Amino acid sequence: MSLHVYDTRTREKRLFETAKTGEVDMYVCGITPYSPSHLGHARCYIAFDLVHRWLEASGWTVNYVQNFTDIDDKIINAASEEGIDFLEVANRNIEDYYRAMDSLNVLRADHYPRVTEVVPEIITMVETLIEKEHAYVAEDGVWFSIASAPEKYGMLTGQSIDAVKAGAGGRVEKSGKRDHKDFALWKVAKPGEPSWPSPWGDGRPGWHIECSAMSLKHFGEQFDIHGGGHDLRFPHHEAEIFQSECCTGKTPLVQYWMHNGFVNIDGEKMSKSLGNFWTISDALENYDPLVLRHALLNAHYRSPIDLTEQLLEDAKGHHVKLVEAYGHALVVTEHAKKAGMQDAPRLPQADVASADFLTSKLGLLEKLLQEAAIAMDDDFNSRQALAKVSNGARLIPQILKNEDIDERDTAAFAIYAIDWLEEFAGSVLGLLPAKEAAMAVHDPSLDPARQAIKDDVEQLLARRAIARAAKDWDSADEIRDALTAMGVSVKDTPDGVVWTLE
Repeated sequence: MSLHVYDTRTREKRLFETAKTGEVDMYVCGITPYSPSHLGHARCYIAFDLVHRWLEASGWTVNYVQNFTDIDDKIINAASEEGIDFLEVANRNIEDYYRAMDSLNVLRADHYPRVTEVVPEIITMVETLIEKEHAYVAEDGVWFSIASAPEKYGMLTGQSIDAVKAGAGGRVEKSGKRDHKDFALWKVAKPGEPSWPSPWGDGRPGWHIECSAMSLKHFGEQFDIHGGGHDLRFPHHEAEIFQSECCTGKTPLVQYWMHNGFVNIDGEKMSKSLGNFWTISDALENYDPLVLRHALLNAHYRSPIDLTEQLLEDAKGHHVKLVEAYGHALVVTEHAKKAGMQDAPRLPQADVASADFLTSKLGLLEKLLQEAAIAMDDDFNSRQALAKVSNGARLIPQILKNEDIDERDTAAFAIYAIDWLEEFAGSVLGLLPAKEAAMAVHDPSLDPARQAIKDDVEQLLARRAIARAAKDWDSADEIRDALTAMGVSVKDTPDGVVWTLE
């Protein structure tokens, strides 16, 4: 199956074709960094990270651009409240974004342009729109005239311009725009606000124009994919269509408009007013980053997702099984190397219909991988792909523990299993941790953190045993407290002392 992608503009799933053979130009709207990144950001950028990964796995070279809106009313207000420069607020939250995305295993985009870096390009674009009579100058800035291209209204939302009520006269009276549907391209600065010189007075760009200027700079007049959250369809993305297509005269601006679904918390849309607003840092206090990623990928990117405690706990359980299977295969491979079995035999040809156990299971794993690829080719259906990978992850330990397979075939299968998991669960879904961490999930004694303190813990346990034998309970309790401070939990069993690292 060839890749098919749903396009918001045409409202249909279409065969994916690009302007340049083998290359994809992809622009995704980035954050406005006035506060730390939240779960809505996690949903969006994990979704487009999945797109990025699958396109590259499918052989395309992806030129990925994601912007930062580093000048905005909310940033200015936050800076004013703190008494600091607006860029200090923006830079702080951009760094928070990078930390959050790195922890969630989101690959970096190729370019991260900022509004403050493209003001000259924005001014040039606004000048062109004025010359073409798609924009007009007012006392408070420059406005785009919707009436100059009414046929473009509702391209992404299906709204009819005739159905939009003109009941916003108050807003028109308080600004220089002629129609309440018009939107700002350039805002004349208020006293004390950051500003840049322009032909229409010192000011700053409107929100929508920045993305048009950035995509034009990086890709030219037309490009392949434009992504963002469902809430950006109107007005932001429709404004981009107006600006870019009226400026260049080329249509369509974008071949495939892609929009990810909302994040709800316990059935309600996440919002600060409802008190259910989670930053990514909040979520990661209780859940491993890859567990959160697993939960968000277990829904099609266009579908809304309801993050509940049960959903996250289920994701945690499924992710542990996935990582445990990976760790199990890695441990078997390490043991095989130590036993001198570096040259494992070739595995039999996969055949799901075979009566031979290993041959049939290899056939089943190959079939699951093919089905996962088919799911991804069907508009990046990560939910279906993840289900196929999870089925394989449940099968792998069964094969590794099967007593009817000799140790050399087991070693060969472990190598195969590692490749199988890394190919899709790792490279495509981005759900595998470092090898050392995976091995520690299968065998906690291999945890690098545990290994680092093993000698100290065993010395303390030996001292504790002596104290307990001498009935020196105070010393024994002090040693237990020292172990607790190290994050070590001690349990006395009939077979001896068992310690774990919390």
